[in-house]
Amino acid sequence: MINQALFPAEPWQVREDGLDLDRLAQAESVFALSNGHIGLRGNLDEGDPAGLPGTYLNSFYELRPLPYAEPGYGFPESGQTVLNVTNGKVMRLLVDDEPLDVRYGELLEHERVLDLRAGTLRRHAIWRSPSGKRIALDTVRMVSLSQRSIVAIRYSVRSLDESTRVVVQSEMVANEPAPPRSGDPRVSAVVENALEPVENDARELRAVLMHRTRRSKLMLAAAMDHVVDCPSDWGKDTIAFDNWARVNISTTLAPEQTLTLTKLVAYGWSSQRSQPAIRDQVTAALLSAGRSGWEQLADEQRTILDRFWAGADVEIDGPVEIQQAVRFGLFHAFQAAARAEQRAIPAKGLTGTGYDGHAFWDTEMFVLPLLSATAPPAAADALRWRADCLPAAKERAQSLHLAGAAFPWRTITGAECSAYWPAGTAAFH
Repeated sequence: MINQALFPAEPWQVREDGLDLDRLAQAESVFALSNGHIGLRGNLDEGDPAGLPGTYLNSFYELRPLPYAEPGYGFPESGQTVLNVTNGKVMRLLVDDEPLDVRYGELLEHERVLDLRAGTLRRHAIWRSPSGKRIALDTVRMVSLSQRSIVAIRYSVRSLDESTRVVVQSEMVANEPAPPRSGDPRVSAVVENALEPVENDARELRAVLMHRTRRSKLMLAAAMDHVVDCPSDWGKDTIAFDNWARVNISTTLAPEQTLTLTKLVAYGWSSQRSQPAIRDQVTAALLSAGRSGWEQLADEQRTILDRFWAGADVEIDGPVEIQQAVRFGLFHAFQAAARAEQRAIPAKGLTGTGYDGHAFWDTEMFVLPLLSATAPPAAADALRWRADCLPAAKERAQSLHLAGAAFPWRTITGAECSAYWPAGTAAFH
């Protein structure tokens, strides 16, 4: 059930009134968006403060050694950990040189809404800077279900009192620091600086960052582009370095004037394709999404979800909080698998790094029955992924002197990754 003290019971949305800094991590999980290929935790636009920064690509992982006090025959030697990849959702705002930070100045209004029919996360805030300037901030974020490589953000800032100088800093950041590991086996291992810089480029309102993992040798590209709608003159500056890129948009807003920045972020990765091929993939995805534009992306998002709800919705004759909980669960299950496309469905979806991003043996027991009834193509893709793991399962069985196939307790690619049930042999499935 959703915590009703934090999120009022409403049938088609999850809304947070105000902002509880002590519950940031919980809200980030609730407000996470995904399409099964890309996942974004519900972090604040400005990035700080955060419970757990998080941007994930399905099956993009790093290898890590699995230590044992007393290793035994057949114990897995290495594990796979999902990585927090390049964060493309950061949007910082400076108001007359003072950065918007909810811990400073005065947060006069703050609301976030996860819309289960539109597939978007909306935010509204009114903030008074320490020097007394008031601005209204309205943002909408989506992970596209129609164009699986694309994240889209619409960011609007309005001056409320007087002429105000504003700078919006749209960023991509790689190798963000991770919080310390708690020791809980459900919490992922910490892999520091897992992304090795390969290439960066910046021009006009566009930037590209490319990295590779050090052990698993996966290549990643992230690219961003922007459309600016501003009633007054504005300037720009674009820069890129190894682990971050930034587009600065600066202007002066008269009272009630609004600057709107539409940001498109594209992700691509591969274990086999070349560096130029992956770079070209994300630039092509940006071109396609830019041609579609915000309105078309939003319409496509709503159309796909309308089709899903037409066959999946369960109407509850009872308390609205139960209705909200059922729809919230259906929404998160769908967005965890909709565009996974023959990759694993992690136990936590793409909402965080819990369980290292692993899919478990019981995917077929708990997840596929729901998907079979509500999103059959996603269920079929999950089964194809499991079938693709058969060679690894046969190899695992041979190493344990067993006939047939020994599917892993937990995995990303099909190899056994469990160090908590040694060798994955405490129980067989």
